[in-house]
Amino acid sequence: MKIKKLTILKYILEILLIISVSFIYYLSQPVYSKKVVYIPNGSINKIITHLSQNNYDMSKLDSLLLRVIGSPQSGWIDIKDEKLRRADFLYKLTSAKAALRNITLIPGETTYIFLNQLASNLNLDRNKLQIMYDKYTPIEEGAFVPDTYKIPIGINEEMLVKLLLNESKKQMIKLSNKLFGSFNEKKWFHFVAVASVIQKESANNEEMPLVSSVIYNRIKKGMKLQMDGTLNYGEYSHMKVSPKRIRNDNTIYNTYKHKGIPSIPVCNVGFDAIRAAVFPAQTDYLYFMKSKSGTHDFSCNYSTHLRNIKRVTK
Repeated sequence: MKIKKLTILKYILEILLIISVSFIYYLSQPVYSKKVVYIPNGSINKIITHLSQNNYDMSKLDSLLLRVIGSPQSGWIDIKDEKLRRADFLYKLTSAKAALRNITLIPGETTYIFLNQLASNLNLDRNKLQIMYDKYTPIEEGAFVPDTYKIPIGINEEMLVKLLLNESKKQMIKLSNKLFGSFNEKKWFHFVAVASVIQKESANNEEMPLVSSVIYNRIKKGMKLQMDGTLNYGEYSHMKVSPKRIRNDNTIYNTYKHKGIPSIPVCNVGFDAIRAAVFPAQTDYLYFMKSKSGTHDFSCNYSTHLRNIKRVTK
């Protein structure tokens, strides 16, 4: 009887040894990861599923291990390495947090300039940012919502572009639902195109409905917009528009040569400009001229507009 008990005990110890060795081996296996990982809110099972769907080799055993180690933190996790032991990876999910940096996209800025800003401030590859932008959105301009974004340091070009586009899309849908009760992408970006001209031309938010009214009034009368701001597209965002530029620019953005709103937005727009595009002021204004104070003088006829110009150029 005693021998039988010793045999059973020996068998149990052997099983435990095999399990321990297998367990240690499993924890020592490499996990390949991005340096910065996003972890959603939710249960451990939800997090493991999320990681699995994003090409991480995770299993139910990882879910059990995390219940012992501790719950993963939500948000951006700074893994630091692209290859590490599974034990270290699981531990970092519960203990590490990525440092965040504020990046601000101002209303009226072009995507070209914003991508330059991101590359410079976050030490990223400008060409890769453009490639990722073209990959994840067909919208040439106006796909970002001006805001201050908290960007995890160490994020790569692909993850950053996806993050910014996803956050922007959420905000667009939210405002569209407020304004229209639904979100129709084609309709939305029609107003973004109008709003981009308003954004470039207005001296402040209060002027936006008035500038909007001038745009619609000129279009209704079959007049060209003839607005300098439409030529501040792409890399020309902050360049003064010269008579030579007006003569030589043959793009769709030259509203001195082409009627109507450019089919592609001039820039990324704030929601005040969107509201003004949807709800223009009810006026008969056809012209506006920047005054010495920096705001605009609006007028209904050309003779008054000429007087406004003379007053500024004296």
